[in-house]
Amino acid sequence: MRSNDFSWRHSLAATLFLLSPFDLLASLGMDMYLPVVPSMADALGADAATIQWTLTAYLVLLGAGQLIFGPLSDRLGRRPVLLAGGLAYIAASFGLAAASSPEAFLGLRILQACGASACLVATFATVRDVYSGRAESHTIYGLLGTMLAMVPAVGPLLGALVSAWLGWRAIFGVLGMAMTGAVIAAWLLWPETKRPAATVPQWSQFLLPLKRRHFWLYTLCYSAGMGSFFVFFSTAPWLMMGRQGLSQLGFSLLFATVAIAMMAAARLMGRLIPRWGTLKTLRLGMCGLIAGAAILTVSELFMPHSALGLIVPMWLVGASIASAVSVAPNGALQGFDHIAGTATAVYFCLGGLILGGIGTLAITQLPTGTGWPIIAYCLSLAMAVLCLSCACKRD
Repeated sequence: MRSNDFSWRHSLAATLFLLSPFDLLASLGMDMYLPVVPSMADALGADAATIQWTLTAYLVLLGAGQLIFGPLSDRLGRRPVLLAGGLAYIAASFGLAAASSPEAFLGLRILQACGASACLVATFATVRDVYSGRAESHTIYGLLGTMLAMVPAVGPLLGALVSAWLGWRAIFGVLGMAMTGAVIAAWLLWPETKRPAATVPQWSQFLLPLKRRHFWLYTLCYSAGMGSFFVFFSTAPWLMMGRQGLSQLGFSLLFATVAIAMMAAARLMGRLIPRWGTLKTLRLGMCGLIAGAAILTVSELFMPHSALGLIVPMWLVGASIASAVSVAPNGALQGFDHIAGTATAVYFCLGGLILGGIGTLAITQLPTGTGWPIIAYCLSLAMAVLCLSCACKRD
């Protein structure tokens, strides 16, 4: 079925062909190089804290960039923001493949994150422009969401295979080449979709969500869930390959099982949320994070060198993350239909800043290569959300 938009004449399949590479590559830029983090640190002469900042900067800017590139795409159009972001991602990726110092690597990661953020904003804005109010929009959002959910499971495995064949620097070369193909296709086939009547949001509108208690509750819920996964994938390479002695491939396969647990739980939540309601589901997710952290504490104390001692409680944590993030967006954005785009940008930016700041604090201040950063983050954020939920009687 083709869209009836005045400028977009692609079929649904062609639309997915154009959109999905930008969606996938933005996420792969985070996950694909996880298996090589320890060896990459040695090659660059960097310590664990510096490498951690390359992960934090990417994640935070991926969300915070929406506050810049969202209004920019409303003013200049989707196409220029998309192409500029893609070119920045390409330049940064090839630069990362050749970087020889930790400072250059960090700077290029910042550029790569900005490019990825611009691409994501333009991609989803295009979907809204073309398919708003159409049944096809649910199909596109569903498929793009499924692809993003698969990246944490597939990305590290792809990175381990590329590294085994061509070395760790080739991972960034592959990302750069893939984005080059996506940008060429977009240059040839992606027309401008911004409607002439589109308005640019006023900066005062960005403050409106911050005045609502329920917005803070569900944004903090998002930070608790995704931040737990952020701390896990930031510490997992040092923990599983360093302390527990797994190979890059073994690490990638076990890491994938946590992502699979998240996907399975997300599918289950789709049926349970209408029955339980958002607030009950939120509390269930937070209790799951606390229970997973408690089991992980026992494992850390009595079987620190067991990979299963880490992965089994992380399955519970992963399922709880899915429970939390399944209700967080709708809960946070409720009542903001008139400024949905602005509220969404604030939601992802604020959530990213919270999880990036507190997550990085846990990782850098607690012993590297242990489960304590994960435990501390899960317990502190989950309990904070539960306390705040007591003041929010929303369902």
